[in-house]
Amino acid sequence: MDAYAALADPVRRSLLEQLADEGACRVVDLTTGRGISRPAVSRHLRVLGEAGLVRAQEVGRERHYRLEAAPLREVVDYARRLADARPAPPVGEHVLDALDLEVRRTVRERRPGEAPHTPATDDTEETA
Repeated sequence: MDAYAALADPVRRSLLEQLADEGACRVVDLTTGRGISRPAVSRHLRVLGEAGLVRAQEVGRERHYRLEAAPLREVVDYARRLADARPAPPVGEHVLDALDLEVRRTVRERRPGEAPHTPATDDTEETA
């Protein structure tokens, strides 16, 4: 499993947050206050371990889980690329070039002191 899939679950994200805040923790410590069983927490930790996001260390008869931040760098870099991405303009550049050309042509055709060109109007009135 990759880091993206592991981070998709809110319980796994909260486990990582706790490990980041508190350092190495036992499963019993990570279970407290979550409202889920120790086996469920262990399954989440196994998924996080497969993604390389946590590492278990044997301390006597207990396992202490520690956050491994290295796999998160790829996720952070990806998020930065998205955040720094420049949105595409709503219209293509060729459309803006054509508009620029038309504006320049119109300005060039106007003579000083001359009123702007208005389209011809029909002098007849419609009757109902």
